Amino acid sequence: MQKRIWIREDDVVLVEPWDWQDEKADVVWRYEKQEADQLRDEGHIRSSV
Repeated sequence: MQKRIWIREDDVVLVEPWDWQDEKADVVWRYEKQEADQLRDEGHIRSSV
């Protein structure tokens, strides 16, 4: 992801931690609520709640 995007409360994000600074990471991909629900239904991710 090269451009800046808004991350909403129901979004699921994939992050990649920086090698040289443990407190920071890059957002690799953002899944919106509908996409995240589909991934949960297919069993790819589990609900965190």
